[in-house]
Amino acid sequence: MGKATSSIRLVPGDHTHVDALARRLRAIDRIECEAMGRSASQALRHGLAVSAQVWTALVDGEPHAMFGVVVESAAGGDAVPWFLGSDLVARHGRALIAQGPAILAAMHRHGIRLRNFVSSENRAAIRLLEHWGFTVEQELVVMRGIAFRRFIREIM
Repeated sequence: MGKATSSIRLVPGDHTHVDALARRLRAIDRIECEAMGRSASQALRHGLAVSAQVWTALVDGEPHAMFGVVVESAAGGDAVPWFLGSDLVARHGRALIAQGPAILAAMHRHGIRLRNFVSSENRAAIRLLEHWGFTVEQELVVMRGIAFRRFIREIM
């Protein structure tokens, strides 16, 4: 991975970002989408439709990631964070780590407990999740032949 020379700018997620991003998704993100029963564009559209809040990460003005948070149980305080991105955005790990506290604060406004699954092969995502203070469990859960690990972050 080379050094990133451009910066990431976060904007509200929008349906106009979906098609361009779907074509750019990392292979591992496509695999995760398919294991959840959706194509890349279907997963992005679904996330945009059901999320309480969605952001798009623009690199040089182009969408290279979308992420958001779905309220699973308002009464129980459970929410599901999600993130799908390109190889280019993956090279901006430091910028994503730096923006983590603001992103997490916004996500936690929708739930005290954030949890979801990440492919056990998605090492970059696992590193980012751990930097952001998530616990990534060791136990594997297999969905459509793909091994996933659950991740969780809770505030009190």
